[in-house]
Amino acid sequence: MSNILIIKHGSLGDIVQISGALKDIRNEFKEKKIFVLTTFKFKNLFEKCPYIDEVIIDKRLPRWNFFYLLNLIKKIRSFNFEFCFDLQNSSRTDFYRKNFKIKNWSSSKTILQKGETKKQFDQEGVIERFKVQLDRSNIVDTSNVLKPDFSWAVDESFQVKEQKYIFLAPFCSPKLKHKVWPYFKELVELLENKLPQYELITAPGPSEIGKCKDMGLKMILSHDKPTSIRQLAKVIKQSSFVIANDTGPAHIAAHLNCKGVALFGHHTSARKVSIETKNFKVIESNLLKEISPDQVLKFVSDKIFT
Repeated sequence: MSNILIIKHGSLGDIVQISGALKDIRNEFKEKKIFVLTTFKFKNLFEKCPYIDEVIIDKRLPRWNFFYLLNLIKKIRSFNFEFCFDLQNSSRTDFYRKNFKIKNWSSSKTILQKGETKKQFDQEGVIERFKVQLDRSNIVDTSNVLKPDFSWAVDESFQVKEQKYIFLAPFCSPKLKHKVWPYFKELVELLENKLPQYELITAPGPSEIGKCKDMGLKMILSHDKPTSIRQLAKVIKQSSFVIANDTGPAHIAAHLNCKGVALFGHHTSARKVSIETKNFKVIESNLLKEISPDQVLKFVSDKIFT
């Protein structure tokens, strides 16, 4: 039996966004075995995904590491993949396209129509681009791709004793400091005064625990360690409201249908990252520092009770 390959290395927000696309691909290939090529960071998450049968790990070593690439190519070819859906759409995965020798390859490059450039195609929202990619790859039913549902990832066994809380995601990867809104500490103080009935919590990464203490945020941990992605999804799902930078937790909240807001600066737009939903909105400004704590407080106060 031939198999189907999906490639998605990350990041967390990007993986949340493909939940609908994964479901549509699964529905199209009900009798096929579907593999995902991803990084070790997301292995446990994808192993719980109902649309995926097997996980293959890509260490993404430099291309000059000839022996690693040769072994990866041999491994991929051994599965006799009938179709590859490249949902990463990177220069690395385009390199893979030329070497994996999979006959049917769907990417944002291979589905371009005559006269259409990738630069033009990439101007659309990311989820909208996935829909076009699946439509042009002859997926019959693409009814899920535009409405990602990340509920499959929630670890329902994870116990969160707090019942009424606002979840804050004030951090970003060290490489993405330009996405960090600088006034979370001031906002915490305002929220404590304006909405004292809500606890203010977060789920920090390993390097963020000290910063959480400085902000006065209550931390949700798992046996004194950072939560897993699935546990984080449970914490976010159970929240009354989410306030976040443009990061993975914001996308989790958006596609768990949570009430919340993400704060955007000039680095990108909400439309381009397809994050707004009925309940999850954004506040945008060319300069993040121009979004004031009072502005965010008013937004939260207006939305949390509706």
